Amino acid sequence: MKTANLGVLFAIELVALGAVGAYGFTRDVATPLAWLYGLLGLALMITTWALFGSQKAHYKTRGATRVAFETVWFGAGVAALALSGAYVWAVVFAAVCALSKALAVHWNQ
Repeated sequence: MKTANLGVLFAIELVALGAVGAYGFTRDVATPLAWLYGLLGLALMITTWALFGSQKAHYKTRGATRVAFETVWFGAGVAALALSGAYVWAVVFAAVCALSKALAVHWNQ
């Protein structure tokens, strides 16, 4: 179960990235602006994860700061899904994130 949860943790990171990127790329604006939104959203998500969220992060977050960071980071994925009109998927994704993160804390992952 612990190994499966590590896989789920990785999968939800990818889903959050994909949701934010897809939201930016599919905005009803001129194509160059949609590309800009998509790329900037992905760049922001990747940069913040690399700096604060990854195992090898330069500025490692811990405790309440980590909880706040992950709430905002994964919340961006949930918000992107909801803003895209995928309300059910947003709720499912939020529930999977909450359960997987709770198990990760319980199992010290």
